Amino acid sequence: MNNIKSDFSIKDLENLSGIKAHTIRIWEKRYNLLEPERTDTNIRHYSIESLQKLLNVAYLNNNGYKISKIAKLKKDEIPANVREVASRGSVEHHAINAFKMSMLNFDQVLFYNTYMNLLEGNTFRDIFYDVFIPLLNDIGLLWQTNTISPAHEHFLSIHIKQKILLNIEKLQNLEPKPSTKTFVLYLPENEIHDIGLLFVNYELRSRGYHTIFLGESVPMSSLNDLLNFFDEVTYISYFTVKPEDDDLIQYIEDFKKQIIKKDSTKLWLLGKKLASVDISSYSKDVIAFKSIKDIVKEL
Repeated sequence: MNNIKSDFSIKDLENLSGIKAHTIRIWEKRYNLLEPERTDTNIRHYSIESLQKLLNVAYLNNNGYKISKIAKLKKDEIPANVREVASRGSVEHHAINAFKMSMLNFDQVLFYNTYMNLLEGNTFRDIFYDVFIPLLNDIGLLWQTNTISPAHEHFLSIHIKQKILLNIEKLQNLEPKPSTKTFVLYLPENEIHDIGLLFVNYELRSRGYHTIFLGESVPMSSLNDLLNFFDEVTYISYFTVKPEDDDLIQYIEDFKKQIIKKDSTKLWLLGKKLASVDISSYSKDVIAFKSIKDIVKEL
């Protein structure tokens, strides 16, 4: 087991499990569910085994098990009950916890095995929407609260990207010759968070659309080159951390002036950066979407 992250505060446990610190303390005192170590100043800290147990306890509790019943289970009976519940179809939450554990320990085998188990009863699309998106939302919070390091986030992100790329590769032979609309997917300069954009590419290709994926940190000036090859182009971008809030409207204005020079050229946007601005006045040429599913509905 890795020693990268083996000691956790009660706040870490709250962030990772979704169980409030107050509730964790009650479970400790009333049911002796966890046995934390304590510092000289009486501050609780927990082992990774305690974290794993809490994740399993939270899973059972979320699936109808009373905490008093869980507390009576022997050590090896708790994961056994988790596996039983998961085998009856409620696998998403269990998988998210398993992926978190794989991230915390940089455990590639656990990530792979969890993913393969999910594939037995789900499509890749289902896994992305039902497991990967909630997982990535959790990871964003964990990173912001310093529960995990950038290395943990990168480990998880690269493995999810590998799965998206693998599924895009399977669609290569289905790629039609472009006849009308072409989708160009790119990220603005200094934006590197491309998982959402990669999955949009997968969704488009799986539906037979012609796409060109340019990836991260693309200068706006280079986007004009595509218009020399294709008549009807819809650009799609994902604003996660860039442009800065103060620059976002100016970016759209510059895009309209430099790129959108005819009615057949559009810009579709996604990303949490859009929450800070109102771009409804650009509805004809520039459309903001709240989710990837909303883009799919527009196709």
